[in-house]
Amino acid sequence: MGRGRVELKRIENKINRQVTFAKRRNGLLKKAYELSVLCDAEVALIIFSNRGKLYEFCSSSSMLKTLERYQKCNYGAPETNVSAREALELSSQQEYLKLKARYEALQRSQRNLLGEDLGPLSCKELESLERQLDTSLKQIRSARTQFMLDTLTDLQKREHALNEANRTLKQRLMEGSQVHWHPQEMGYDRQHEAQHQSDEAFFHPLDCGPTLQIG
Repeated sequence: MGRGRVELKRIENKINRQVTFAKRRNGLLKKAYELSVLCDAEVALIIFSNRGKLYEFCSSSSMLKTLERYQKCNYGAPETNVSAREALELSSQQEYLKLKARYEALQRSQRNLLGEDLGPLSCKELESLERQLDTSLKQIRSARTQFMLDTLTDLQKREHALNEANRTLKQRLMEGSQVHWHPQEMGYDRQHEAQHQSDEAFFHPLDCGPTLQIG
């Protein structure tokens, strides 16, 4: 009884997936090597794991040469004789020249904004520079005004908070003063009333009628 077809799908178990990858990768590299030796074929094999690790095999002396040969066979036009490395170097050089030109243009613009090297500029360029300066001045003035308004608002908030704190402190002091002096004032009133009654008793006239003694 023959074996049934096994459905190819992603292995969900991480450990099993890594083990299977290692086994199949080694088998594939071995097959590529055997093919290059047995059949005298130029074989190149590139494998990236799910973590981005590179595994490669090349039967020739250089993987780059094999890739250049592949590009010429598939994408290269008859008049295209530039290698992949030369094309990469040319692209990098062009990018460098673009960045250099942009950097020099920014430097010239900065010097012009500072009032330097204005001689080579045309009338239109000077007008454009003037508009840029006017816009910059407006933005600076707007930023300065906003800063002053924010500072004033902050000072007003602080002043209001200090006034509230001062008012609360005065109210607490007044309440504390009233609580402290009321008992003394009541004692003083009672003492004054007792002294007044004593004085009235001391100076009260005696009730005695006239008497007549004979003999």
